[in-house]
Amino acid sequence: MAGVEKNILNRLYFVAGCMFVFALAVVFKLVSIQVVQGDKYRAKAEESTIDRVVIPANRGNVYSADGSLLATSVPKYDIRFDAVTPSTKTFEKYVKAFSDSLSNYNGKSVAANEKNLRKARKNKNRYYLIARDIGYSEYLRFRSFPMLSLGAFKGGLIVEQTTKREHPMGGIAQRTIGYERQDADGNYTRPGLDGAYGIKYLRGTDGSRLKQKIGKGRWKPIADYNEVEPKDGYDVYTTIDVNIQDIAHHALLEQLEKYKADHGCVVVMETKSGEIKAISNLGRNKNGHYYERLNYAVGESHEPGSTFKLMAVTAALEDKVIDTSDVVDTKKGVLSFYGKKVRDSRRGGYGKISISKAFEVSSNTGIVTAIDQHYRKNPKQFVDRLYAMNLNQLLDIPIIGEGKPFIPHPDNKKSWSGIALQWMAYGYGVSFTPLQTLTFYNAIANEGVMVKPQFLKEVKSFDEVVVPFKKEVINPQICSKETVAKVKKLLQNVVEKPHGTGHGLYSKSFSMAGKTGTCQKDYVNKEKLNYISSFAGFFPAESPKYSCIVVIHEPDKTVGYYGADVSGPVFKKIAQKIFTDNPMVDTIEKLEVVDENVESRFNKYFELAEKHITIMPNVVGLPAMDAVALLENMGLKVKMNQVGKIKKQSIKRGDKVRRNQEVILEI
Repeated sequence: MAGVEKNILNRLYFVAGCMFVFALAVVFKLVSIQVVQGDKYRAKAEESTIDRVVIPANRGNVYSADGSLLATSVPKYDIRFDAVTPSTKTFEKYVKAFSDSLSNYNGKSVAANEKNLRKARKNKNRYYLIARDIGYSEYLRFRSFPMLSLGAFKGGLIVEQTTKREHPMGGIAQRTIGYERQDADGNYTRPGLDGAYGIKYLRGTDGSRLKQKIGKGRWKPIADYNEVEPKDGYDVYTTIDVNIQDIAHHALLEQLEKYKADHGCVVVMETKSGEIKAISNLGRNKNGHYYERLNYAVGESHEPGSTFKLMAVTAALEDKVIDTSDVVDTKKGVLSFYGKKVRDSRRGGYGKISISKAFEVSSNTGIVTAIDQHYRKNPKQFVDRLYAMNLNQLLDIPIIGEGKPFIPHPDNKKSWSGIALQWMAYGYGVSFTPLQTLTFYNAIANEGVMVKPQFLKEVKSFDEVVVPFKKEVINPQICSKETVAKVKKLLQNVVEKPHGTGHGLYSKSFSMAGKTGTCQKDYVNKEKLNYISSFAGFFPAESPKYSCIVVIHEPDKTVGYYGADVSGPVFKKIAQKIFTDNPMVDTIEKLEVVDENVESRFNKYFELAEKHITIMPNVVGLPAMDAVALLENMGLKVKMNQVGKIKKQSIKRGDKVRRNQEVILEI
């Protein structure tokens, strides 16, 4: 019996010993965790419950040339309530007053708001939503509410800030103004100016704040201030003129709707500086509505058709292989090369005509005959001349996605064919973006100086200029002054001569110069055959102030598709609204600038306007946009409070005005 008892005691001692050793091991491990590995595990705990969250900086604003706001970053706030943080005494003291303030905001009764707040506290809701996506003024209002005014630690206030990019002018020029967005992988999408200058100027420096995990994937700011304050980006001032932009946008929209076209674009460039004053890109959605779908002017390369005849004739004139008075045979309107036909739009052709007339009537056979005769044996000479005029080079503008120009070269056997020279002569087998085509036309208007299209005037930090942008010259002289004079006259004749394809745009009161273009699209498949209608040129013709291109894709063929009919009227409307749909003649007469030559009168007016020695015109009765365009072109600061027709002007007609003088218009 004694042996059994001893055996039991031994077992008990063994179990007790094991438990003691286990207890020692647990104590040792706890001490090890606390002392030796404490920092490591505390860091892990904080890592899983506390995080440093990035606070994005406000992007800089984007302005027009006159300071109108085109894009801005607007802070938005979500207000939440940590119903657990306030003490019982604090909660009971302020809950009714808090509910009353909330009822003035959300329209609910005081009792309903109090019920919801008490329910949130009972359920230990530390993330109760009070208001979402509110502006800064409303955010300040919430911070003054009872309970919330005590802050994050005593009152349970939770503020979460985001930033939204808004475009005050709506859809006008939105694609060119653009945006910069970051996807889930951290990659940036960067169309337009907002994207092009995002990293360098607009983006700013992000800040940060600490947040604590409160369960269910929710994070609460530890404090109601930022650990590191974000630094806002710089402001960017573009070359866009909001009045010209408005004119161009609506002129294009009206024509797209009239011809039920797929899409189109228009660009207006200041001749001397290359500054882009307007750019509109409109595409049609499935419901037939037009919006800024893609930046066609910058990114869409396509065959230009007859607008390329200017480049072909300029090259041949510069090589001195032709003159505008040379005679070509249009061969009854049909030429054949390796079984492929070149046809004139006029059945039967034009007979034997000068190269000048061939250009003016846009005879395909006439221009192709001239180029074929003089370059057939040496097509490299022709292409090299085009290359020397920078036509094969990107403009290297800052906006992402510029389409590549294409001109085949005889040395490249993959792109060159037996009919490449002849097809190139009238704008097929080559491709350019509208902006690239316009840059060449602008060079002709600018006496041969090719300037780079400019989208920015300056970068500012408040009122301080950080980066000024100056005119950039791509080519100081693309061709001789003699050649420039000849082709400028050809472009003017297209509009002024009765037989010119652009004569429908002719106006006795205002001169324009340009070239029509009608290019077949999908011409290989006749069932899908569509057209690209275009018009490129400048105005006024003798002393160009602006160049402009209009390109419209796939107009309704049953309504019309020729460039003169579809795109030309947009060009004319823009030119007239910028300069002639106003009482400019009255102003000229007041200045006693009288001349029988209408163009001379306009040119003298512009010279005087540039010096700002001028007289206040009568704008009463004019549409507001037209009045603003006229007065701002004179250097005046215009103030008005709505749109419509002008009822009264603060400066009387005939009074002398000075630069930056303010004029108030009543509608």
